[in-house]
Amino acid sequence: MKTALRATLLLAAYGLVAAANADVPDPDPARFDDAIQAFVDWDGKNAFPEDAILFVGSSSVRLWSTAKAFPGKPIINRGFGGSELSDVIHFYDQVVKPYSPRKVFLYAGDNDIANGKSAEQVFEDYKAFVAMLREDLPDTELVFISIKPSMARWEKWPVMVAANRIVRDYAASQPGLAYADLATPLLGEDGLPRDVFVEDGLHLDEEGYRLWREALATYLD
Repeated sequence: MKTALRATLLLAAYGLVAAANADVPDPDPARFDDAIQAFVDWDGKNAFPEDAILFVGSSSVRLWSTAKAFPGKPIINRGFGGSELSDVIHFYDQVVKPYSPRKVFLYAGDNDIANGKSAEQVFEDYKAFVAMLREDLPDTELVFISIKPSMARWEKWPVMVAANRIVRDYAASQPGLAYADLATPLLGEDGLPRDVFVEDGLHLDEEGYRLWREALATYLD
């Protein structure tokens, strides 16, 4: 990308922060009914591991070959593309609770903010998810994977940074919660996203997922 364009994007992200809308309605979760039913059908025909490590969230999880990235680990992947935190909450009984995982890695907030939600709204949904997990699985550790920077959504990055910071600080104050910074490895020395994305400028390529794997490896122990 030309230097001038990269500089323009950087200025736009850090100099032009739109007013946050804290009351953006949740999208209709029914748009994922088929995808969730596919999970339920698979679970009805297959066994899943005990003491599982669950990855759940949007397409950055769905497109990640997590079992291959972390061989020998009892991985379950329940990412469904385009989802927001509200969708994960809605389908909690299908994509989280049945597995009684010992650890949950949650990637969400990316689509939420892209669709106009504020950092505070993402945080409130995060706390709602935490409450559900604590009620049913009090010994399960929850690791929030930081919302990633991307060129496709660079104008939203300041709001994403704010959401990451709120979740990070809250997680640091609560037992059983953790925050994994997988955003920093994707940024170059100029502060802009590195060239680790596929053509859409949003989803990670093989190198991007390698950086994520290296940054997240210690959290799976």
